[in-house]
Amino acid sequence: MSAVRDVVLRPAGLAADEVVAVARHGARVRLDAAALGAVAAGRRHIDALIASGEPVYGVNTGFGALASRHVAPDFLAQLQRSLIRSHAAGTGRLVEPEVVRAMVLLRLRTLASGRTGVRPVVVETMAAILNAGIVPAVREHGSLGCSGDLAPLAHCALVLMGEGEVLGPDGSPVAAGPVLRAAGIAPVELAEKEGLALINGTDGMLGMLLLALADIDVLCDSGDVIAAMSVEALLGTDAVFRPELHGPLRPHPGQARSAERMLAALEGSGIVASHREGDDRVQDAYSLRCAPQVAGAVRDTVAHARTVAERELASVVDNPVVLSDGRVSSNGNFHGAPVAYVLDFLAIALADLASMAERRTDRLLDPARSHGLPPFLAADPGVDSGLMIAQYTQAALVSEMKRLAVPASADSIPSSAMQEDHVSMGWSAARKLRASVDAARRVLAIELLSAARGIDLRAPLRPAAATGAVRDRLRATVPGPGPDRFLSPEIEAAVGFVARGGVLG
Repeated sequence: MSAVRDVVLRPAGLAADEVVAVARHGARVRLDAAALGAVAAGRRHIDALIASGEPVYGVNTGFGALASRHVAPDFLAQLQRSLIRSHAAGTGRLVEPEVVRAMVLLRLRTLASGRTGVRPVVVETMAAILNAGIVPAVREHGSLGCSGDLAPLAHCALVLMGEGEVLGPDGSPVAAGPVLRAAGIAPVELAEKEGLALINGTDGMLGMLLLALADIDVLCDSGDVIAAMSVEALLGTDAVFRPELHGPLRPHPGQARSAERMLAALEGSGIVASHREGDDRVQDAYSLRCAPQVAGAVRDTVAHARTVAERELASVVDNPVVLSDGRVSSNGNFHGAPVAYVLDFLAIALADLASMAERRTDRLLDPARSHGLPPFLAADPGVDSGLMIAQYTQAALVSEMKRLAVPASADSIPSSAMQEDHVSMGWSAARKLRASVDAARRVLAIELLSAARGIDLRAPLRPAAATGAVRDRLRATVPGPGPDRFLSPEIEAAVGFVARGGVLG
């Protein structure tokens, strides 16, 4: 990403691309004066509430099932510290830095709204940690996606206190305190309400959703072109992608978009033109003919998920929350159901996209169905196995994606002595989706390798300008047909090619 600009945090919040810029590309964060003013104003309401002595959840009471315990004023600061230390209970593998940065930024976004009651020093220190490139060490397991992503956010909040762990230069956990001191960042002594405000949000699952949406956009656009390459290599027809067959007859916008892209990719193809006359096939197989219907449904699913993400980006997720009139009110906005559902929905859609891509690859490798291509696209079939086992790898990935498509949000395990008796499992849905995105990228990369080789083997027939250009760009790192060679590095090169948008130019 070139020329990454600063992201300015205002009370109104953030755009999705700004979250990706900070999380993935290292953009710096600035707090504008209006945000700091809103934070200070929100804090004054909390200070007034504390002075009144009125019991309010999370301010001067215990948490969860301990909410009925009123805490004396002398112990309110200890209450917040104890909350963070006890809730930083994650376990398992370390979460990826881009996810942690997204999570910290999104929590900072909510705090900067002025509706959570924290002091300005909290948001200023969180911004300083992000800008210093300090990444809290967060463990994969621990969130139920309700009452917010409590354990992951608590690991982040612990670093704000100068405790816990951050990622060292080699990615291993190191003590946070010395790293903060080296960066000139003073730890925050949490005051009333601040511990709860730092952890009571859907920021982990939302961050992973936003990152996944950015990746899936590239996969959808790339997948249309790769599918068109397979149509070309398999001597398929482009007639089924004509616009009059889509928008007017079945007005799903994603379908029309994918058909339009596939038709454009095949424009001027000498390979397609070579069999317009005298071809006795009436219809192509579903994996070719119905590619826009499936890819388009994925696009429409992404559009729905993006709507949910944008609503969540405009939300204030905390409990209790400071209302515009200064009242502090308990609520249930921390429940992750809206985000969890679309995370699961995307995993289902991606599994289907990958399943269809694998079927096209299998067709390319089968001489009974490839219309003249050599078995497994091998140089000397029998002596060479060609791309036989690449399809095995693809099939294994698709099978894994089908398992990952089982919804996490259909499950719920009660917690906190039945006070939190229904949870979203949104964090688990997000972790599954990240694995699905990676697998889908690999499946498309293997289809790309196969389709590009198939196009090469159709010479002297010439591909379309667009598909030929993709093939040529791929050939800069992955050689064309020839005797068998070590295939794994070529698959990894193709995966990187797809990831960085190489299919798109």
